[in-house]
Amino acid sequence: MRTRSISTATALAVLFSSAALSAVAAGTASAATATVASPAGLVADGALKRVFLGDTSGGKILAVDYTGKLVDSTSGLGALSDIAVSDDGATLYAAVRDSHEIVALDAATLDVVRRYPVATDTGPTYVAFSAGKAWFTYGDQWDGDLGSVDPGVDPASGTDPVALQQFPTEGTSIGIWGQGLLDTDPSQPGILAIGETGISTDSMAVVDVSGAAPTAVAYYGGDYTLNSGIGDIDLVPGGSEVLVNGAVRDAYADGKFHEAGSYPSGLRADIAPNGVVAQYTGSKVVTYAPNSSKVVHSYPQSTEVAALEWAPDLSRVFTLVASGTGYALKVLTDPTLNNPTLTVSAPSKATRAKKLTVSGKLSATVALPAGVKLAVTRTDLESPNGKALASVTVKSDGTYAFSDTPPAGGTVTYTVSYAGDATHSAVSASDKVAVSRTTPSLTLNKNGNVYSYGADVSFTAHLGSTYKNRTVEIWANPYGSDKPNKLIRTAKVNSSGNVSATVDMKRDTTVTAVFAGDARTAAKTAKSTAYARVTVSNSISKHYKTGKIGSHSYYWFHKKTSPVVTTTMSYYKGRKERLQVEVYYNGKWYDSGSEYFKLGTNGKVAVSLGAPGEAGIKARVRTSYINNSSGDNVNSTTHSSWKYLYFTK
Repeated sequence: MRTRSISTATALAVLFSSAALSAVAAGTASAATATVASPAGLVADGALKRVFLGDTSGGKILAVDYTGKLVDSTSGLGALSDIAVSDDGATLYAAVRDSHEIVALDAATLDVVRRYPVATDTGPTYVAFSAGKAWFTYGDQWDGDLGSVDPGVDPASGTDPVALQQFPTEGTSIGIWGQGLLDTDPSQPGILAIGETGISTDSMAVVDVSGAAPTAVAYYGGDYTLNSGIGDIDLVPGGSEVLVNGAVRDAYADGKFHEAGSYPSGLRADIAPNGVVAQYTGSKVVTYAPNSSKVVHSYPQSTEVAALEWAPDLSRVFTLVASGTGYALKVLTDPTLNNPTLTVSAPSKATRAKKLTVSGKLSATVALPAGVKLAVTRTDLESPNGKALASVTVKSDGTYAFSDTPPAGGTVTYTVSYAGDATHSAVSASDKVAVSRTTPSLTLNKNGNVYSYGADVSFTAHLGSTYKNRTVEIWANPYGSDKPNKLIRTAKVNSSGNVSATVDMKRDTTVTAVFAGDARTAAKTAKSTAYARVTVSNSISKHYKTGKIGSHSYYWFHKKTSPVVTTTMSYYKGRKERLQVEVYYNGKWYDSGSEYFKLGTNGKVAVSLGAPGEAGIKARVRTSYINNSSGDNVNSTTHSSWKYLYFTK
């Protein structure tokens, strides 16, 4: 152990004449989510009941089941721009624009089956499947065109399965001159909708691709009379219409288009096989009945929507919504059912065992059946899993009300539910009531007491009258961030209402008694802070003898010998002891100052006081732990006993 010296003097005599010693500086915590960074197509496969998500970043395709669980993925395909699935659901086609390919993958395994090179400098960009072929658009502004891949053609036969320049129709003014969006409809096999993008016009076409070469069924040259740019196009099932930009219905007859109606303003859409439209704008997704502005189902989202797709069985709509730095798949259920709105209003506060009234309203954009009944559940401290109450009938105006007398206090929740019907989805809502409880008495003794280091101290909590619960927890939280609050006892109080727990008082400690409450009695806590001294002792060395002078025993030193004071103290990181010196003069002890010295990790420090060089001097020393000043606050101020020194010739 290294011996330290008083910093302000080389001799005790000089130290004794100083006013004070100088201070020493202190030492020094579900299933995988399908997320894409840059969306490149969203398509549902009814045969496998999977959803495929294309991601331009990393050339990835993710496969997700209908619950939204990620089940498979592949990467390294290149810069994807779009994906489509074959009519039988067995093959997935991806447009890869940087390598200018259509890539065919096994939809069940995502293994690459074949790569089809496309002789273009731009694209392919969009892809769809119809009439046994994968159709794609390619080219740049003013030179866009339509191509196809015939998977039934073996390249080894000498015939190229890829055919280009299929639309525009050569020698006519009919065609596309930008990168065309594509759409198909299962109820219209062999029919392909094309919407021109990439240039300022809004040309579009419906093309029959079932024959040897595509033929135009209808064409619009983009004179700005119908659409103001095309960002989305969908074939409408069961009719001769396309839906543009999720809102405008354009009918085609005699080879021409004209506006036939619209849905409320949208951005993008997808149409189910039965004609129900799923549309999104910003963060809102809604479904509409065919040719109707009445909302069937509304899904307010919290973040921006980037794409949506119907499940072929109409059971749900899949959406891509903004999530962090990318887009995550979100599954929306019951899209063909009207979703009612249900409100529940209960008093914010109530008195236990007194009647209260709960009211609300059930409303829907599609008429509800007459005499609808709502299920009611009350959840409270005595029925944490809920207790069914009598059902309530909705009035003709949609309102309802019921009364209840809550038997338990605390937070009481009333949940009202509608099970749904053939045209409406289920809905549930709830409201909470703060029901009064009596406040018990809870006390804890020993607050403010100070104890010796390591004393075993029994703390007793006293709990007054309660309804049922008689259990009290006792926690001990020692000072210092390295010691957590710890549960030291959980027990029922005795017949006198008392329960005790023992704390090892090595630090100042806050003891807390906790009563959790019960159905009729409120929770309560009581705190008591008790304090613990440190252990501290001193040993003196370098003396030549000990002997009494008056009533005190002294350590005797020669005047040229420097006494060494070794302090042992309870250790804590960064802790310092304070060394204090007093000198006896003219019948009275005078303070000569103090200095702090850092303890070693063994809790010891040795300090050399220096030799006075003068005989006849009486002095005394003691060491102390001073709360806060000694570098921490986990114990209470503690002083050692005085040690007396005498210097002779």
